[in-house]
Amino acid sequence: MAILCIFEQINRPLKRLPNLDVLRFVLSLFVLIFHLPQLSKNQNLPYFEGLDLFHKGKHAVYMFFVLSGFLIIGQIYNLKNINNFNIAKFYKHRALRILPLYYLIVVFGLIFYNVILPFLNIDFPITYSISEGILYNLFFLPNVFSKLYSPGGILEILWSIGIEEQFYLIVAPLLFIVKNKHVLYFIFTLTVLYFGVYHLDSVSVFRTYFCVFFLLFSGGIISILGVENKLKLFKNNKFISYVVIGLTGLSFFTSIFESENVIWLNLFITILYPLFIYTISHNKHVPNIKSKWLNHLGKISYGLYMYHVLALNFVVFCALKIQPYNIINDICMIILINVLTLLITIIIAHFSYKYYESYFLKFKNK
Repeated sequence: MAILCIFEQINRPLKRLPNLDVLRFVLSLFVLIFHLPQLSKNQNLPYFEGLDLFHKGKHAVYMFFVLSGFLIIGQIYNLKNINNFNIAKFYKHRALRILPLYYLIVVFGLIFYNVILPFLNIDFPITYSISEGILYNLFFLPNVFSKLYSPGGILEILWSIGIEEQFYLIVAPLLFIVKNKHVLYFIFTLTVLYFGVYHLDSVSVFRTYFCVFFLLFSGGIISILGVENKLKLFKNNKFISYVVIGLTGLSFFTSIFESENVIWLNLFITILYPLFIYTISHNKHVPNIKSKWLNHLGKISYGLYMYHVLALNFVVFCALKIQPYNIINDICMIILINVLTLLITIIIAHFSYKYYESYFLKFKNK
C-alpha cells in the first residue's frame, strides 16, 4: 500500500510530492544569477557577484541531477513493484517532456551564433562545422560538444540535458533487467564503483565531459530507501530536518564547504542532496509551500533553465546599446539587467510551456 501511494504521488499531477516544484524554481534561479554577472563582465558591463550565492550554479545543476534520479528511479522501482514498467512508454514520456524544447534550443542556438550574430556584425568565434553541431546535439552529446568547441552560452548549457538523456538511456534497461529485490544493492554498488572510477587520475574522460551519473543514482538510492520505509529518522524527526536543511542552505549561501579536494566535496553533495530532497518532500515537520505562483514557476523550470541565456543575451545586447549614453548609473544598470533577465525568462518559459511544450505533453497518455 505504501508503494502504491508513492507511485500515485509521482504519477498523478494532483498529488505531486510537496515542495519539489518550488525547489526546481529556486535551483533555476541559482543558475540564472550564476550566469548573469559572467556575461555582463565579459561585455564590460557593471556586474555584482560579491555574495557566495552568485557562485552556486554548479551546485544547483548537481541538485537537479539528484532530483531527477530521485524521481525517475523511484518511479521505475514502483512501476516494477506492480509489474507495470514498460521501457517504450518510459522513453516516450521522457522524449515528449525533454526533446521538443531541447531540439528547439539546439536549432535556435546554431542559427543564433552562425547566422544572427554575423548578420549583426558581432564577432563570435565558431570552431565547429554546422554538421558537427547537429550531430553532437542530435545524438545526445551536448556535453561533449560544449567541452570540445565552447559553442556559446545558449548551446553550452545543454551539457546538463545531455547528462540527463544519457542517464535515461542507461537506467531504464538496467532496472528492467535487475529484479526489484536486488535493485537497491545493484544501484548502491554501481554508484560506489562509478564514484571511484570517476575520480581516478588515470581515467579523466568522465570528468572531462561532466558525466556525474553518481549524483543521479544517489537520488535513486534514497528514493528506494524511502519507499521501503528505511528513512523514518528523516521522515519523522524535526531536529534531523533542521540539520539537513541547514547544511544544504550553508552549501548554497556560504563557501564553508568548498574545498580543493573535489572527491570530498562530491561525496558530501552525493550524500547530503538526496537526503535534503527526501526531507523537504516527506518530513512531516517541513511545511508544504502551496504558493500557486511558486509552484507554477517550478512547473516551468525546464523552460526557465533553457531560455535564461537567450534572455540574458538580449538584455545585455540592449544594455550595450544604451551604455554609451551614460543615462543609467552602475547600480541601476545591474538591477535593470538582473530584473529584466528574470522577467523575460519567466515570460518566455510560461508561454513556451503553455503553447509549445504542452502540445507534446498531451500525447504522453495517448
